[in-house]
Amino acid sequence: MALTLELLASRLGCEFDGDADCLITGVATLQAAVSGELSFLASSKYRAHLAETKASAVIIAARDRDACTVNALIASDPYLTYARATRLLYPAEIHSGGVHPSAVIDDAAQVDATAWIDAHCLIGPGVIVGANAQIGAGCVLDHDITIGRDSRLMANVTIHGHATLGDRCVIQPGAVIGSDGFGYASDRGTWVKIPQIGGVTLGDDVEVGANTTIDRGALSDTVIGKGVKLDNQIQIAHNVQIGEHTAIAGCTGIAGSTHIGKHCAIGGHVGIVGHLTIADGVQISAKTFVSQSIHEPGFYSSGTPVELNARWRKNFVRMKQLDKMARRIKMLEKTVRKLSNEV
Repeated sequence: MALTLELLASRLGCEFDGDADCLITGVATLQAAVSGELSFLASSKYRAHLAETKASAVIIAARDRDACTVNALIASDPYLTYARATRLLYPAEIHSGGVHPSAVIDDAAQVDATAWIDAHCLIGPGVIVGANAQIGAGCVLDHDITIGRDSRLMANVTIHGHATLGDRCVIQPGAVIGSDGFGYASDRGTWVKIPQIGGVTLGDDVEVGANTTIDRGALSDTVIGKGVKLDNQIQIAHNVQIGEHTAIAGCTGIAGSTHIGKHCAIGGHVGIVGHLTIADGVQISAKTFVSQSIHEPGFYSSGTPVELNARWRKNFVRMKQLDKMARRIKMLEKTVRKLSNEV
């Protein structure tokens, strides 16, 4: 889509400085942008590129206006404004209502006339597809599933029974929602499967990344709150609850029955054991292993950063000696106190 600078500023709710009729057709980085493209400056370390950018316009904070040699959109948060500008310039492709001839829809399903069902989809009994929903090619919605209005399922999404998706959800290719949780009882060395009879509930505006898996609850539902954003290849086990507007990066694994609060930010490859509680407003850095509940908001980390192998091996040996060293220090402190009392 092409928009003039003035119209773009109006839709973004920010000021502009420059040619009102300048036509913007796309976005790019400061270094790669060409005429007709919009760029942005969100970090001061890229400020030097302002003087040489070929972009037709740049989204900047007011403090950087003097350094910008091209048209400008002036915003209090340039990165957020860039995100919204990109959504305007690259709107999602929406099909008009209809059903592809190769799709299979059960007679007991309810598909809104404005929804689109793409090629080779399977829509089972009891499925409800809301207004303007888009169901991508190869999706399987087996039974008793509700898809909210304006939600979009990309290709090859699989959703099992008793799942409810809110309005405006986005599910990326290959995601699986409602798969059986990992539930077994031990019978003298063999494992007996526990039927998983709960469901999955996703609130409005939830986004689920490619190949992410959300298991159905064992008895009650797995619940993903409104506005939650999940990256690719995340594992969410049965009965997990994630609070509103929490964001979780790729390859994180969350074990069963853990409750995560609202407005949390969890980095990539984090491991969270089951039956924990994580408070609202918690940030967890990448590769952290969470083995106990977190009751206060804050920034949490674990693990050791990369270093030369030889140095890491020496430090690892010393780590194994920490308990012995702590005992020696305790004995030395006791001896010092005794000597001090004798003086």
